[in-house]
Amino acid sequence: MVKQDEKVAVVPVDMAWSDLGSWDSIYARHEKDANNNVTHGEVVSLDTQNSLIWTETGLLATLGLNNVVVIQTADATLVCDRSRAEDIKTLVAEVKARKPALTEIHQTVYRPWGSYTVLEERANFKIKRLVVNPGAKLSMQMHKHRSEHWVVVSGIATISNNEIEYTLQENQSTYIPQTHRHRLANNGTVPLSIIEVQCGEYVGEDDIVRFDDNYGRLITK
Repeated sequence: MVKQDEKVAVVPVDMAWSDLGSWDSIYARHEKDANNNVTHGEVVSLDTQNSLIWTETGLLATLGLNNVVVIQTADATLVCDRSRAEDIKTLVAEVKARKPALTEIHQTVYRPWGSYTVLEERANFKIKRLVVNPGAKLSMQMHKHRSEHWVVVSGIATISNNEIEYTLQENQSTYIPQTHRHRLANNGTVPLSIIEVQCGEYVGEDDIVRFDDNYGRLITK
């Protein structure tokens, strides 16, 4: 609230405005190569001009394109004419209507203890990469429909498996049978990286019976 005895000044200014949330504005703001392309990530382009070629995962190769936007992420790939970039919100709405899970669930999911990335999922199995922050631990939990195999890639894992506690170092592994109460913790000072292979009739994220949690998440009754 401005008091009556305070002085307020308004100064006119002429400045450019660009919505950096749109891909076309990102194209306009970034440096172009000899073919008038903006590229990001590992890109190989042949006979491609006036385009935005952007990848956040893996190699993206283009051939014979002009005036397009190609965006590749871990979750999805977008290809559109640059002149239609402002209509992406309409496309996202259509994707959400047809495939709602694609707009709600991402390959990398962040949790209070760190993150997990789904590497592959098919019938009866799922493969994840878990990264547990130093000093963090997952909830004490069990699964009704799946077992889990853990391989330590880096760091030291402290594991509770049906009340038996042990540690695993790099290149060591363990097996968590279905219905076993278990917990994974990182008591070290560097991130813990685990490859997890889930096997069972159902590998959905809601197959968790939680008994104890450091982060106030719902305990299963």
